[in-house]
Amino acid sequence: MSWYPGSCRTTFTHSEEPLILPTKTGPKRAFPEICKDITPPCNLNPFLFNGHLQTAWTAVKSDGPAIHYKRRVFEAEDKAFTGHFAVDFVVAPPPSAGKAVEDGGPEDQGLREDPMGVGHTKLPPRTTYFTSKESDHLGSDDTKPLLITLHGLSGGSYEVYLRHVLAPLVAQTADGAKLGLSGGEWEAIVVNSRGCAGSKITSSILYNARATWDVRQVVKWCRQKWPNRPLFGIGYSLGANILTNYVGEEGDKCLLNAAVVVSNPWKLEVSSIALQRTYVGLEVYSKTMGNNMRALFETHKEQILKNKAVSEARIVKLKYLHEFDREVQCATWGYPTEGAYYRDASSADSVLAIRIPFFAIHAEDDPIAFNEAVPYEEMKQNPYTVICATSGGGHLSWFELGGGRWHAKPAVAFLNAMAREVDFSRIESPAPKSKGPHGGHQTPFLFEPMRRKLHLPGSEQ
Repeated sequence: MSWYPGSCRTTFTHSEEPLILPTKTGPKRAFPEICKDITPPCNLNPFLFNGHLQTAWTAVKSDGPAIHYKRRVFEAEDKAFTGHFAVDFVVAPPPSAGKAVEDGGPEDQGLREDPMGVGHTKLPPRTTYFTSKESDHLGSDDTKPLLITLHGLSGGSYEVYLRHVLAPLVAQTADGAKLGLSGGEWEAIVVNSRGCAGSKITSSILYNARATWDVRQVVKWCRQKWPNRPLFGIGYSLGANILTNYVGEEGDKCLLNAAVVVSNPWKLEVSSIALQRTYVGLEVYSKTMGNNMRALFETHKEQILKNKAVSEARIVKLKYLHEFDREVQCATWGYPTEGAYYRDASSADSVLAIRIPFFAIHAEDDPIAFNEAVPYEEMKQNPYTVICATSGGGHLSWFELGGGRWHAKPAVAFLNAMAREVDFSRIESPAPKSKGPHGGHQTPFLFEPMRRKLHLPGSEQ
């Protein structure tokens, strides 16, 4: 299909000594071989022929697959990150889901108010709260795979790009809906960043690009509630950066079986500088993201301004994302500059610490998560990681003719292959290299990829 106008080149970067995965029914397979086999040709809408057009098309209204959620509010267990955050669980559509379900409509058949009393600003469409009784009885001994999702900057569970992945995984099976949950082959949840998707924050702590503490709590909670379920993770854009950091921080103790990330910005300072380098990057993308974050601040400023280091007078004047990070993230977390924050929160080095099968999907023409920020060399050093890069697709886009999004195909196929084919109980860690990365002798020095510069008192991280 290389002659097709929307056909994209697809390349894979991975270690020359890859992870070998045991399968449940057949011979062992090299991890990159599985990733290549499950990745279909990338044929995109030929009318959206560059990364800017692909990315801009996300602004065109598209309903996407209808995913229904019930929400549970969690209180942070780590006292260093006090506050609340919302997790949305994919559930079976209500009996009247054939009708249009509007936010607040009677078809939602769930609670409109949080039983914990934390509340919300405005619940997204097709979303209600669990009752206290439903929430208390979520646990089970089933072995269905569970997908834990992290959305992009200022987004939430309602985002179309993530619903394109969730829909085929949680589609109804012939057995019908399981009480309270999706009823499909998979179960799935979305961890909303603090203050996103209509949730309220209850402290001056918002979230940032290395905010792994909430997803860590959720993963541990899921392992307790569903001790027999294999757990998987997927992250998009900023959520991809957070998920990569989390998997790297956990290392060989990670409770996830495997993970996939989409449109990760990787080196945040590199991407920020690249955005500021062009008119479109600064005045379209950076300004749009800055406006989104400023709107988030306006929604939650009563809580955020309890931190006296944050200046409302300066925030209302800012225009761009890096200005928001300078005024809010630096003031909140104690970074001296946004550059220091970006370098500390970037996930490129985290790749070296990953110890679970990890698949990254990236578009080389991404105008937000720039190709120059992708840690290709780090990917080559770690047998647990594979990155698939397409020549086109933009940022969280990959629009095909007809409205589908190509990234959903390899993401879903990867997750299904991991859940159905791989015997995780028999994975053996690759033998350590006897030589340095460039063929020389090992040095006596130790590089610790997860050693962060920001000290977080009273926290494991």
